[in-house]
Amino acid sequence: MNCKSIVLSIAAIALTGFVQAQNSQLWEDFKAKSSKGKTAELPDFSYAGYHHGEEAIPAVTHKVFDVTDFGAVPNDGISDKAAIKKCIAAAVKNGSGIVFFPQGRFRVNEDSDEPTPIIIKGKNIVFRGSGAEEGGTELFMKNHLPPKNPKNLWSCHYMLQFTGGGKEVVLTEVSANAPRGSKYIQVQNNSGIKAGDWIVLRVKNNAVDLIEKEMCGCDLQKEWTSITNKGVYVNEYHQVVRVKKKMIELKEPVMRDIEKNHNWQILSYAHAEEAGVEDIAFVGNWKEKFKHHADCIHDGGYSILKYHRQANGWIRNCRFTDVNRAVNIVLSANVSVLNCTVTGTPGHSSISANASTRVLLGNIKDSSSQWHAPGVTGPSIGTVLWRIKYNENTCFETHASQPRCTLFDCTEGGFFIGRGGGARKNLPNHMEYLVLWNYKELGEAETDFEFWSSKTWFWKIIPPYVVGFHGAGTTFNKAQVKVLESLGTPVDPESLYEAQLELRLGYLPEWIKKIKNNNLNQ
Repeated sequence: MNCKSIVLSIAAIALTGFVQAQNSQLWEDFKAKSSKGKTAELPDFSYAGYHHGEEAIPAVTHKVFDVTDFGAVPNDGISDKAAIKKCIAAAVKNGSGIVFFPQGRFRVNEDSDEPTPIIIKGKNIVFRGSGAEEGGTELFMKNHLPPKNPKNLWSCHYMLQFTGGGKEVVLTEVSANAPRGSKYIQVQNNSGIKAGDWIVLRVKNNAVDLIEKEMCGCDLQKEWTSITNKGVYVNEYHQVVRVKKKMIELKEPVMRDIEKNHNWQILSYAHAEEAGVEDIAFVGNWKEKFKHHADCIHDGGYSILKYHRQANGWIRNCRFTDVNRAVNIVLSANVSVLNCTVTGTPGHSSISANASTRVLLGNIKDSSSQWHAPGVTGPSIGTVLWRIKYNENTCFETHASQPRCTLFDCTEGGFFIGRGGGARKNLPNHMEYLVLWNYKELGEAETDFEFWSSKTWFWKIIPPYVVGFHGAGTTFNKAQVKVLESLGTPVDPESLYEAQLELRLGYLPEWIKKIKNNNLNQ
């Protein structure tokens, strides 16, 4: 491997009892440069989550549509799928609504049902149950959904799909360079853009110099035809704050340098907003011993919940049991998935951000040992995985197709190659700015761990930032790490996401204090 790296290595300290956290040099650099309006080495992850982390997920008071008023009967052993769909249609027609589930088991894919997903189109639609614990609300999926194409192992539908609609239209071209961290974009024409709009900032270009910059000095392999043929693909969703002459001010900083000669575009964003799912247990009927890529059913037969083209949405206080795939957040922005558990029979994947921007996955506990623990796939950017826990026999997902700028913050779980995912043509597994912050490794230690494996084709990560990595005692191949700081000892601040959010706002929001305290007391 040929990669450029910088090592800020602090001597490893064996963890024997309590070890005081060390101050992070990277954090001090971030604070100092932020105070001067300069771009720091670390990306700013503080804009992740529902309404950029600035607002708590609301206890909405929309009109309530009770599924039992539309024919659903809990615990009777008969399908409730048709009744649920009628209830959803009424809420959508109303323009907003709470689709409410009382206590009991509701069935969504029985023998009598058409093997098709339940599609939810519309804004301000919230699924609300009566608790995800025993005795609360359970949506039970007896039968799996078939694949659209049996040759494509990933093509089984998700049972419940919240989806936006419409067509993305090119609005203008970017007319000037802008550095990572900037909130200002100069464009050729702003006539179709106004304050409050959501837009897409996109480049897809296989220019040699762009690919070379993207690879950060690492070797490009001929088998990686996606990046060599289709090109570097960056897809960021942003909200416009102000439009003045031909300058657009964004709510959030851009997370990658923009070079105007590579044909960056501004597009409209076809999406829905304020979708929510809360206090529900989703239970599949997956009981087999999982085998990765055995067939479509193993990889996705019992897939539960998909958010597609959603902005400022949430999933909270939910349980996913005996499933192949739990949650997939696709082409979405500022969605929060909080206080959720994945349990039962191991399956394919847990909870992931797919081609999305600034998704927050927080306080997730995966005790099922899904093949892929929570993580990222596709051109996701700005994803934060905050206070995540999973078992030592699995590892996080980095599923190729150009994810960037991902923060694993106070994560606890296994750590080894082989669970990242991704077809060979779509490698590398992760592009620049993967940050592991106070990662606590469970399981066995490894020596000279490689992020750019010399032993296999399927584990290739642009040198990441590894800060406060501790637990089992793993060491790293320093040539494959951009920054290695405080190996073996946690750093202060404990959580980078929390620290960056508090620095930006001047206070730590109450919603995050509550989750943090609940997490630490468990």
